Amino acid sequence: MALTNISLRFKFPPLKSSSSSTFNTTRKPSSIVCSKPDGGKVANDDGGTKPRKKLSEQSSWEVKDSEGKDYLYRLGAESDNVNISVGARSGMIDDVFIGDFLGKDSDIVFDYRQKATRSFEHLQGDYYIAPSFLDKVAVHIVKNYLAPSLNIKIPLILGIWGGKGQGKTFQTELIFKTMGVEPVIMSAGELESDRAGEPGRLIRDRYRTASQVIQNQGKMSVLMINDIDAGLGRFGETQMTVNNQIVVGTLMNLADNPTRVSVGQEWREADIVNRVPLIVTGNDFSTLYAPLIREGRMEKFYWQPTREDIVNIVSRMYEKDGISRKDVISIVDKFPNQALDFYGALRSRTYDRSILKWVDEAGGMETLGKILLRSKKTKEVPQFTPPEQTVEALLESGYSLINEQKLIMETKLSKEYMKNMDD
Repeated sequence: MALTNISLRFKFPPLKSSSSSTFNTTRKPSSIVCSKPDGGKVANDDGGTKPRKKLSEQSSWEVKDSEGKDYLYRLGAESDNVNISVGARSGMIDDVFIGDFLGKDSDIVFDYRQKATRSFEHLQGDYYIAPSFLDKVAVHIVKNYLAPSLNIKIPLILGIWGGKGQGKTFQTELIFKTMGVEPVIMSAGELESDRAGEPGRLIRDRYRTASQVIQNQGKMSVLMINDIDAGLGRFGETQMTVNNQIVVGTLMNLADNPTRVSVGQEWREADIVNRVPLIVTGNDFSTLYAPLIREGRMEKFYWQPTREDIVNIVSRMYEKDGISRKDVISIVDKFPNQALDFYGALRSRTYDRSILKWVDEAGGMETLGKILLRSKKTKEVPQFTPPEQTVEALLESGYSLINEQKLIMETKLSKEYMKNMDD
């Protein structure tokens, strides 16, 4: 950052009065005095202080906003192009750009100290993890961390795929919490941008962030991309974009060179990052670019929970409601061939009547805005009492969901709207 009105005064030591042409190196080093344009006082030649010279009464360096903060500080906070990775030392640039929350000297790992990882504190309670799922994810993570000592080709990427709503992401997060892994998680929505190359750079940056977690925090980390086929898959006549190609190329390059990852800077021999296992989830990997999912780059794992897995997972889900394992088995048998999220939706649907009753008791629909937003000020929202779960209520909710599924499949309004169109 260039500073205006900087005056430099140099003091050079005189030559030593001798026949030799050497300098007197015992004198004090030369001094440099910078007049900073942010007010305050600076040292003079006599060891005292004098007021700094103000640029002008209208200079943006002296202007304060309504909160008393520097005008340029506010501009910097609002900018989306703040370079925080180069380091800043107090005294080298204006203190208003240094900040106090990391101390006066901020360092080059500032951006890695931001919370870009997940720690899963919200996962409270006892959950069931399918043994086959646990074995596959754990082995993949351990193999990648042992890669330097194993004389085998180890795929960097584990692709977990299968039917919709089967708990692929949730089971993976439970395993991360169990193993003490602090992952960096991305979604398919981040694989496209109006800026060419931005998603590819983001993946490389997140990969390096996970590497810094390993190096600086001493924790295992993983880069995880959810629903990758939704962002990179080819469906019918969908168009391949430049960003899609760059993302595929980035993932292939990571799989081939997991310790050499550039984010745009010049290559340096010493710039070696930690190998970070990469896990992706999706529904249909046949829509992905074939060289990306080939053997050696990606290990594939098809997840289709067995009936025993479904019963165990749903039993843990309903355990807090007092539903026995025998009742869970009867519910699963009543609704076969349903994904795991269906049984979670049953429990959610049983809350509908209790919520409507709560609305009536709280004052009706007209006062909902004030009631629901009151929690931000007074924390006096009326207490909601969860309903008592019964097998009959769960079955009633299940039949309602089944009817909605049938309506979607049987009632195709697009044909009704365009009767003149052929099938």
